[in-house]
Amino acid sequence: MNVEPATGYIEFHELLEAYFRCRKNKRRTHNALAFELDYEANLVTLWNEINDGTYRPGKSIAFIVNKPVKREIFAADFRDRIVHHLIISKLNPHFEALFIFDSYACRTGKGTLFGIKRLERFIRRASANYSRDAYVLKLDIRGFFMHINVEILYEKLVEFIQSRYVGADKELLMSLTKVVLFNNPSQNCVIKGARSGWDGLPPDKSLFYSPVNCGLPIGNLSSQVFANFYLNAFDHFIKGDCGIKFYSRYVDDFVLVHQDGQYLRSLIPVIRSYLLCELGLQLHPNKIYLQRYEKGVTYLGAVIKPGRTYVGKRIKANFYGSIKKHNLVLTGFYGDRPDLSARRSFQSSLNSYLGIMRHHKTHRLRRSMVSKNVQGWWRYSYVDGAITKFALRP
Repeated sequence: MNVEPATGYIEFHELLEAYFRCRKNKRRTHNALAFELDYEANLVTLWNEINDGTYRPGKSIAFIVNKPVKREIFAADFRDRIVHHLIISKLNPHFEALFIFDSYACRTGKGTLFGIKRLERFIRRASANYSRDAYVLKLDIRGFFMHINVEILYEKLVEFIQSRYVGADKELLMSLTKVVLFNNPSQNCVIKGARSGWDGLPPDKSLFYSPVNCGLPIGNLSSQVFANFYLNAFDHFIKGDCGIKFYSRYVDDFVLVHQDGQYLRSLIPVIRSYLLCELGLQLHPNKIYLQRYEKGVTYLGAVIKPGRTYVGKRIKANFYGSIKKHNLVLTGFYGDRPDLSARRSFQSSLNSYLGIMRHHKTHRLRRSMVSKNVQGWWRYSYVDGAITKFALRP
């Protein structure tokens, strides 16, 4: 990849602010600790590389996670993450002015719970508070991140930056964005864990099998935000050209609600054609859901039915699996008091699931799951009366 020298200048304080944002949740990682040993000198070096056009991304760490679903993650080097934060901090205010209200991923205050509540509201409004027919069409894009065409994305970003970004560092920002975007971490990475961890992962969910000039690594802030930008024109197409008032999207999961089920059905080939011709993406043929709203719709880990929302099967299964895993961990101490790390891991893991479930009518479910399955941990922890949070005993 050739990157032309660019005019403009990134101020040091901008990079410093990006560093502080980056380290908020990554301060304990090995790369972050190594960088922090002499962060001022490391930042000056990075700053000079950015401004003189010699910055190039380092190695990523590739690994597999199995929860909530099996997926491939590329963790960029800490200094590269700082660059991602720098780019996104400059572009995000302009993205926000362009995005529709109901695209949710990687946007402040618009997480999964927000998306669930919005869909609940859409169904109520479309059905006139459950008094008339309404239909829900839920669709998914096959191998979304791995099939994002980087060349198309970069063209869109250049047009966007040229027309909306007014900073004196416009050219440098475009050049830096190009370096990040066209970097393929699968060609320069360290595999963490056994290579067999990829067994069972479909090729369309791995960057190692992506078509040429396609694919963004899951795990980078820049990937999440750029992916949202990639589908922005599609969002406006659905709401404007297709006339769908009740539409929401979280990454590549999107839902349309309308009174006319046949009209929604007629949109499926239209949507398929738009995604393929404009963005090089394909609808997942096995994930097309069209039903009356009374049947319920699974969305973002919840099952939404008229007047009530349940926790999805995946979250319940993962919660059960987490409890069982920590029960097994406890047996490894053979009667000894588990160390603080093990106790905190138990606490944070279970509290994360309780935190999700408490937003729905799950008190009876939470009580049953905890009382029947948590074993041995009561000597070291306790849960509040509402079954919403575990705390450690002194």
